[in-house]
Amino acid sequence: MKIGFLFPGQGAQYVGMGKDLYENYTEAREVYDKVNQITGIDIAEISFNGPEDLLNETKYTQLAILTMSLAILEILKTKNIKAEISAGLSLGEYSALIYSGALSFEDGIKVVQKRGKYMQEMVPEGQWRMAAILGMSDEQVEEICNNVKDGFVVPANYNCEGQIAISGEKEAVEKAEELAKEAGAKRVLELKTSGPFHTIKLKKASEELRKELDKININKFESKVVKNIDGEIYTNQDDVKDILEKHIISPVRFSKTVQTMLNEQVDAFIEIGPGKTLSGFVKRAKTDKPITIMNINDIQTLESAINYFQ
Repeated sequence: MKIGFLFPGQGAQYVGMGKDLYENYTEAREVYDKVNQITGIDIAEISFNGPEDLLNETKYTQLAILTMSLAILEILKTKNIKAEISAGLSLGEYSALIYSGALSFEDGIKVVQKRGKYMQEMVPEGQWRMAAILGMSDEQVEEICNNVKDGFVVPANYNCEGQIAISGEKEAVEKAEELAKEAGAKRVLELKTSGPFHTIKLKKASEELRKELDKININKFESKVVKNIDGEIYTNQDDVKDILEKHIISPVRFSKTVQTMLNEQVDAFIEIGPGKTLSGFVKRAKTDKPITIMNINDIQTLESAINYFQ
């Protein structure tokens, strides 16, 4: 069985996430303690006890999700459960890069701490919104965004077939939602995010992040990672820093990412971190072979996965 790891991004967070893993596994506690030492932020306290408003601040959300994913990875390592290929949604790509060895643990934590801070503090003034449109093709959603003449709205996350997240100015997004419903969208959902993520509006944040990326080393990949920006596998010739700079302002091609993993013969997907959104996206992928899909976000799901793969 060929395993692929998937790592969630912002929006998957919830108060209490990771608490039972922290309380029952030394490996998890050590990860949270290391993150505290590196950042000076008690991310365990924020993750486990909130309040929700604090956890939902981008500068804490990203660090909290990354830490939980890395804590689970450390536990899996002791059980010899490994993946030959991995990917993440937006922020989740950093978990994949750390897992692959391309980013060191410490550098990955430092960069994500800054990434969350810049993405929160360098959002341009205005009211911003993201929404998921379900039941329409990529081309239909792109056309709807193009048809909104007043204000800024663009596709931001190509999650899976029939689900695209759009991002932009509140009124423009609301107009796009209205047009989507008129054109036959099954559902329109507002997302738990606080800025025009994966659009050119975060150019300043991407430029500041580049300064942080220039301070770190990129190592050789020890396992494959699929990129968000084009759904292709990183090569050792890729300019990883350039890709991560563009990552903040480019759409996420997650549907293509999953297809690439299927083409690589992955037949067991394990989502590692809060929520199970990515597992749902994989279920929508086109494949004619049986695949196993699991998510690990607490002790029960962790032990189920360990029992399955051992």
